[in-house]
Amino acid sequence: MTQDARNLPGEQLREAMRRWVTGVSIVTAQHGEHRHGMTVNSFVSVSIDPPLITVTLALGTRTHALVRESGWLGVSVLSQAQAELSDRFAGRVPDGGDRFHGVEIFTLGGQAPLIAGCLAGLECRVAHEYGMPHSTLFVGEVARAFHREDGEPLLYYNRGYHRMQG
Repeated sequence: MTQDARNLPGEQLREAMRRWVTGVSIVTAQHGEHRHGMTVNSFVSVSIDPPLITVTLALGTRTHALVRESGWLGVSVLSQAQAELSDRFAGRVPDGGDRFHGVEIFTLGGQAPLIAGCLAGLECRVAHEYGMPHSTLFVGEVARAFHREDGEPLLYYNRGYHRMQG
């Protein structure tokens, strides 16, 4: 008996998680002259003391390779005004290979680029890696962080961007 792909546990989890509202962030890395980034919503703070976050990156992506090579990653928490950047770094907008083209960036200590205009930014040293069949869970120790007092977050729910209502 064959099973409809929509009934597999992974697909059931995907459908269930579409009901979970998340913020949107871009994870970036740089090694030498090479830099790359990708949109993720698999970013979570796991500890304040010590300051640790996790992010899961797919194997075979340029960002994964650069995080592994450099041992550092940056996380830019996006504002509502940055939906186009979210799409670009998710690969939905053709970019000729350089997702950073025309994007203003900055660093907190020079280890990983961050996206200008973001609500918050973290520069993290990779503390642990946990390999999975198709991705790696990176645990990052936050070395430097900043946040803005103004702005609203870019929210993602059920395959679309949303605004906070207050």
